[in-house]
Amino acid sequence: MTAAMRSGVSVRAGATSEPQYVEGPAADSVTQGLGEHPLIQALVRREKLTRADLGRLEHLQREQHNGESPVLLLSKLGIVAEQEVANTVAEVLGLERAAAAQYREAPVMDETISPRFMRQYRLLPLACEDTDVTVCMADPFDEFVVESIRMVTGKAVLRVVGTPSELDAAIERLYGEGRSEIGRIQDHEEAPEEVSDSEVEQLKDLASEAPVIRMVNLIIRRAIERAASDIHIEPADGRLRVRFRIDGVLKDAESPAARMGAAVVSRIKIMANLNIAERRLPQDGRIRQRIEGQELDFRVSTIPAMHGESVVLRILNRDAVALDFAALGVSDENIRVLGDAIHRPHGMLLVTGPTGSGKTTTLYAALTALNSDEVKIITVEDPVEYQIDGVNQIQVKPAIGLSFATALRSIVRQDPDVIMVGEMRDLETAKICVQSALTGHTVLSTLHTNDAAGSITRLVEMGVENYLLTSTVNAVVGQRLVRVLCDHCKRAHEPVREFLDVLGLAEGERDGGGLKLFEPQGCSQCNGTGYRGRTVVMEVLPIDDAIRRLILDRADASEIRAVAVRRGMVPMYQDGLRKVRHGITTLEEVLRVTQDA
Repeated sequence: MTAAMRSGVSVRAGATSEPQYVEGPAADSVTQGLGEHPLIQALVRREKLTRADLGRLEHLQREQHNGESPVLLLSKLGIVAEQEVANTVAEVLGLERAAAAQYREAPVMDETISPRFMRQYRLLPLACEDTDVTVCMADPFDEFVVESIRMVTGKAVLRVVGTPSELDAAIERLYGEGRSEIGRIQDHEEAPEEVSDSEVEQLKDLASEAPVIRMVNLIIRRAIERAASDIHIEPADGRLRVRFRIDGVLKDAESPAARMGAAVVSRIKIMANLNIAERRLPQDGRIRQRIEGQELDFRVSTIPAMHGESVVLRILNRDAVALDFAALGVSDENIRVLGDAIHRPHGMLLVTGPTGSGKTTTLYAALTALNSDEVKIITVEDPVEYQIDGVNQIQVKPAIGLSFATALRSIVRQDPDVIMVGEMRDLETAKICVQSALTGHTVLSTLHTNDAAGSITRLVEMGVENYLLTSTVNAVVGQRLVRVLCDHCKRAHEPVREFLDVLGLAEGERDGGGLKLFEPQGCSQCNGTGYRGRTVVMEVLPIDDAIRRLILDRADASEIRAVAVRRGMVPMYQDGLRKVRHGITTLEEVLRVTQDA
C-alpha cells in the first residue's frame, strides 16, 4: 500500500503518467526543526513572533500536537493572524494567494482525492488541466502531501495558498453535511435550557468545558476576522442571537442554539471575572487576550433581559487605532485649527457627537499630539479605553464615590498641564472643567450634542455662565463616522444632474472636471458590504471675537452656526461631500450620519 493510499487519497485507475514535478524550496515541515522553518524565520524577522511565542510553539508541537505543521499550529493557536500567516507563506515560497473567485461551486477531482484527506491536510483542488492540477493549501511546505497528490493524479501540482478557515468553509460547503462549525461544536454539548440559582456550580463546570470554550473563542475570532467593534449576544424567545457591529452597522452572525445561551454567557463572565451567580443586576468587566497575534482588550457589559442576560463585548485594539488626526481622516484645514486650539497655554477643547461617533478617539489623538516629557497629562475616564504611555489615566468608580467631579478636585492638586475628562455629564463637572481652564490648564472633554454650535447653548442651559465660556472655550468639534468604500471593489459611476446639484458643483466642474464618483459593490475583502473601515467627517468651530459676542448676547445655536459658517467653518455635511467627491465614501453614508446635524 502506498503512502498516498494510507493517508486517504483515492488512487484513480489509469493514473500512470509521470509529469515533471515542481519541487518546493522547503523540506518536510514536520521533521524540520521549528526554529529553522522558513515561515517561522520570516515571522520572527517581521517581529510577529516573540521568543516566548516560539517557546510555546515548540512545547505544544512536541507535547500536545505530535509534531503538527507550524503553519497549521500557528493558525490553530491564534498566535499570528491567519491572513498574516498565509501572506507570509505565499511570500516565502513565491506562490499566489487564493482569491475568493477561485473557490469552485462544484467539487473538483472528488473521485480522486477524498474529502477526508482534504480536511486532514487543509487543501482543496481548484482546477484540473491536462498536465497539472491546481491545489489550494494551508501548508504548501508539506512535500508529503504534494507528492501524494502527484502520485495519484499523475499530474504536476501547482500550489496556491489559502487560510485554514477559508479552506474549512469551502470543504464544508462542497462536502459537508450541512452543519457549520458552531453546529458541530454544540452537537457535543447538552446544556440545560434553564439554570437556577442553586445550579451555579453546575453552570460554572459547564462553562469551563471544552465545547463551550471553543464556541466562545470561535465567536470572538470571527468578530476579529470581520473587523467588528462590538459583539452582541442577545437572548430571545427560543433562540440566542449573535450580532457583530462592523463599521458602525450591526450584522447578524452565526448563533449557537438557545440551549447554549446560559453556558456561553457564563463563560464570558468567567473570562471577565464577573459573578456568574448574579443575573439580576448589570455587571461590567474586562478581558485581555492575545488573539491572532494581537493584544486585545474586551470591555464586557451584561444586563438582565426578559429571556436571560444580554452581553456586549466592546473590542479595543490599540494597534488598530491610529491616534493621529490625519490618519483619522481629519482635513488639513481642520488639523490646523485643532492644533492651534490644543497648543494654547490654557483653555478648553470640546468634542461633540452621539455615542459611537469617535469622540474619545479624537481626544486620544489630541493627547498623543500633546504628550511629551515636558507635559504632565491626567485623564478621568469611564471607562479607560486605551492605555497611553506617559499619561496618568484614572478610571471612574461610582460605587466607591470616585466620580468625574470627585476625581477632578484631586487632579488639580497634582500640578497637571493637560486634563482630559471623558464626559461632561453634569453641572458640577462642567464648572470644575471651566475653573481648571481659567487657572491655566488645557482641558479636553466631550459632550452629547448634535453639532458644534449646540454645545455652547447646552453648557449655558446646564448653568455655566456665558462670560466664563467666552474666556475658556478655545474650539468645539462636532463629528460623525462614515463608512469608507472598499478599494478592492468600489465602482465608478456617472452621477445624474440632481446628484451634482446636491454636491454643489460648478458648471465647469460638471462639464470638464473629470469628476469620478463611486458606489459600493461587495467582495471577499469587505465581506460583501462594499465598505471597509470608517473615517471621520468633522466641523471645527473656533471661538473668535465674533462668536464670543454672540455667546455673551445669549444667541441660539442656529445664529452661532450661521456666523461660524460665514467666517469659514466647514460644516460636517460639507466635509462629508468632500469625501464623496474624492471617492472615499458615498452620499448615502454622509446623509445617514449627518441628517440630524
